[in-house]
Amino acid sequence: MAMSTPRLPPPAITAEGVFSGYASLFDRPDQARDIVAPGAFQASLASRGPGGVKCLYQHDPSEPIGVWLRLEEDRIGLRVTGKLLPDVARARDVFALIRAGALDGLSIGFRAAEAVREPQRRLRRLKRIDLWEISVVTFPMLPGARIGA
Repeated sequence: MAMSTPRLPPPAITAEGVFSGYASLFDRPDQARDIVAPGAFQASLASRGPGGVKCLYQHDPSEPIGVWLRLEEDRIGLRVTGKLLPDVARARDVFALIRAGALDGLSIGFRAAEAVREPQRRLRRLKRIDLWEISVVTFPMLPGARIGA
């Protein structure tokens, strides 16, 4: 009886440093009890575009690691595609960690432009978000916000 080789998942990042995933998921509470409503990013994405949103490591403004190539809302959430910059030392570290499966979280840095409190559920529904940055992180505030998701 021949043994089959286990099928490995595709790499979460290309050899050129391109990766994608979800930085935010709609209608799911994060650990701070915020919920992002569908459409919350539209105005910010229209005004900033991918080039106006920084790609950081661990939300540290002194650690830019790449650029966002595509940011778009779909029915699930904020779908992102980014590229790590190989000339940046920290980006090379992040590349190796993503490639090894040791780092896969994504997290948004933003200002709540319009939010509604839902006291009975102890939640804050974010209806409009001014998106400043998206970071590759170890522990995302929203557990499902992941590279390769």
